[in-house]
Amino acid sequence: MPNMPEKDPALWAAVSAWLVAHQPQLYTGGIAAAVAMCRVIYGGGRGRKIVLEGTICGLIAISLLPVLEYFALPPNLSVFAGCLVGFIGVEKLREYSDRFMSKKVEG
Repeated sequence: MPNMPEKDPALWAAVSAWLVAHQPQLYTGGIAAAVAMCRVIYGGGRGRKIVLEGTICGLIAISLLPVLEYFALPPNLSVFAGCLVGFIGVEKLREYSDRFMSKKVEG
């Protein structure tokens, strides 16, 4: 009989423990991706743009979690941050970042 790892209860315990340990990252990135995808679909976007916008917004939102920790903000604020990132979108975030960085370089 071949070894079936999906039948191993230790595998499912490890997967479950990983999901619980990374829950904030998963729901923050997931909500940002979902909002961004809905925004692109609502705006008439298709295919690759939907997937890429959702992925990039999800990754940006995940990167905000250490910032929330640094400023001792509650972890549940990450849901709001994820929604905000997804709603604003990649192009606007890049524009804000460019504007902020140019002020830092000039000053």
